[in-house]
Amino acid sequence: MGFDPRILVVAPDDDLIGPLCQGLDALGWTTVTARSLPAALASLDDLPVEAAIVDARAPDVATTIAALHDAVLPRKLPVMAVGMAADDSPPAGADIIMSTPPHAVQAALRLEHLVRTAIAGEEVTQREATFAERGSPLPPVVVDGSPLRILAAGKPDHRFLALSNALVARGCEVVAAPTPYTAFDYLHERPFDAAILWGAEDHAPALSIAAGMKRNTRLYHIPVVLYLRGSGEINLGELYNRGFADVAAADTAEDDTAERVVTLARGHRHHQSIRKSLEAARGSGLTDPTTGLFTPELFAAHLARISGGARARRRPLSVCVLRVAETEAVVQARAGGWLDRALPQIGAMVSRLIRTEDTAARLSADVFALALPATPAAAGRIAAERIAAVIGCTAFDAGPDRSPFVVEFEVGAGEAVASESPAAVLERASRDVGKYQNPVVPD
Repeated sequence: MGFDPRILVVAPDDDLIGPLCQGLDALGWTTVTARSLPAALASLDDLPVEAAIVDARAPDVATTIAALHDAVLPRKLPVMAVGMAADDSPPAGADIIMSTPPHAVQAALRLEHLVRTAIAGEEVTQREATFAERGSPLPPVVVDGSPLRILAAGKPDHRFLALSNALVARGCEVVAAPTPYTAFDYLHERPFDAAILWGAEDHAPALSIAAGMKRNTRLYHIPVVLYLRGSGEINLGELYNRGFADVAAADTAEDDTAERVVTLARGHRHHQSIRKSLEAARGSGLTDPTTGLFTPELFAAHLARISGGARARRRPLSVCVLRVAETEAVVQARAGGWLDRALPQIGAMVSRLIRTEDTAARLSADVFALALPATPAAAGRIAAERIAAVIGCTAFDAGPDRSPFVVEFEVGAGEAVASESPAAVLERASRDVGKYQNPVVPD
């Protein structure tokens, strides 16, 4: 089995970051450690790592970070600096600065967010080029400048209130929801940039809100932060798989937690702005008029571009195909014309469920394709099956005197290799449809 690290650690010893590396390795975020800048640069030349963690106590940390960034161009490399003293100036170029090493799960969550943000930035540049090449430039990405809107859900508690005050002090608009019912009322009434759920004595209400948000296509991407009373009350590794964007123990300083929430909220708002920019291209004639997804022609052109970009950046690229399964309910709905009525809504749901950096296309009436940058085939299949599972939670009208029907998908996935054309990987994903069905049901 080959050595395939995801994180480059630059540290003179293991005293500070060593335990964090062990935790990340156990979570699948395999690390490789370099003791010097030349060793780090050599590792970047040999290994397509996704992010870096740097010991901030080194006197030349800013130079190290700048060299790491330059070494991977045109790829973006997120950097976490750990060990920053309170009276030191923050090193330029670091995306996250922490005084002490975080819990491995928290570090993985933060790194995942940084990596996806970096990939989204790369994808925006490539999309702009694709649309401009075809004579329909995308409008510029304009980020809403109003105060960040944060939902704080949970029973009043002095620590939870202190966190809310810290967010208000940073210019956020915080809306308190004491129960899951009021939380969902607020979520459906107004847009939010992030949600904080108070664990309290009983985690059930917080987990219920998070699960409900992950079953809703409009709320799916809002970052959710779980604020625990203590670090040992629940399996943090389990929360990592429940879709939480971050997990903070109550003994963490409110200012630190507030800063993490603000960073997530800003990232979400920026991603929403990117989505709006792409949606504005619906009138260009290049996208499917009923769903806003890429047409087959536009998808082929963009897939060719991002395939070249993936090779240049040494990132994986997966293509998935989702085809409506011919279940008995779907056959009946198709015969009555009700499936045709539902498909535009289904396509719109696909467009809301994909990540900002992903590209979705409507290849035919009931066949959709996804291009997933920086995603291996196995992870791509899981992402596609998750999208299918969320859509499967929606019931569509089947006409008078008939029960609503649900839609299931058959999923295929393929990972691009250097020797094949973009069309070939799409064809391979299409042939894979239905072979290995193991649906992922959202919590």
